[in-house]
Amino acid sequence: MNVYSFDGLLVLALLMICTCAYITKVPRLKSFFLSEKKAAVIGIRLHWIVALSCVLMSLYILVLK
Repeated sequence: MNVYSFDGLLVLALLMICTCAYITKVPRLKSFFLSEKKAAVIGIRLHWIVALSCVLMSLYILVLK
């Protein structure tokens, strides 16, 4: 997938949000990173929207690409 396409940017943004939200939940990794990153806050507060976006993006990639 091309990172410079709109689809690639959406996938990259979703992966960054999910990764930052996961890192804040792991105590050992949390000490290495700042806990108030914007992506981590989005991933924690809007977890059902992010999860739905990940499912829809994966279906889009599997079916239409």
